[in-house]
Amino acid sequence: MSMNTTTRRPVYAALLLVAALSAGCATGPNANPKDPLEPMNRSISTFNDTLDDNVLKPVATGYRDFTPQLLQTGISNFFRNLSDVLSTVNNGLQLKGHDTAESFMRVTVNTVFGIYGIFDVATEIGLQRHPEDFGQTLGYWGVPNGPYLVLPLLGPSTVRDSSVLPLDFSLDPVSNHGVSSERTAATVVRLVDRRATLLRTSNLLSGAAIDKYSFTRDGYLQFRRNQVYDGNPPDEAQLEDPSAAPVAPSAK
Repeated sequence: MSMNTTTRRPVYAALLLVAALSAGCATGPNANPKDPLEPMNRSISTFNDTLDDNVLKPVATGYRDFTPQLLQTGISNFFRNLSDVLSTVNNGLQLKGHDTAESFMRVTVNTVFGIYGIFDVATEIGLQRHPEDFGQTLGYWGVPNGPYLVLPLLGPSTVRDSSVLPLDFSLDPVSNHGVSSERTAATVVRLVDRRATLLRTSNLLSGAAIDKYSFTRDGYLQFRRNQVYDGNPPDEAQLEDPSAAPVAPSAK
């Protein structure tokens, strides 16, 4: 029997449960308030880096160097079109009327005229992308990040973003594809495509004399904060003040 979506959900739930149960032994008196699970997170990050150095990065490098650029662009466009479907849903949940309409039009135009998104016709005619996910939607409505969390295989996250992973997977078109062999192939290709886009960044990190873990954590948290607030985040003091009401970005 193939590992369908129903079977996979407990697997990802178990990953989150292990992380949560490890919280008690991972904290310390000098813990970063944004990263109280740092010892555990560093261990998982080391595991992820080892896997990346020995498997993902070499495969992604070969993909980048030996796959025709036109094919790489088509693959990236196809998966971005799939992600635009969920972006449409999340823009709607955030009451962003303009972004919802434009995201819907992007999916329609690229699916119909771009051959299921292989060609990005929508961008060519001026329809812009508005990437949104369920973690951003929770943040938009005032749900705090919670502690920083590194997940096995999946990498940097937060408790808030991790809490919606079952929903992400249940609605993901690739994860729900009915043919097991095609679903597996699409999952692998998407993973390699994503890793290939990060090759330049990871090479810069590897060559810099910095604490890679801290740099990645701080950069990820800042990036997610900017995403939630559409590039206009409030002051840190306002976010950290428990007496202050959550401030959601204005709907477009």
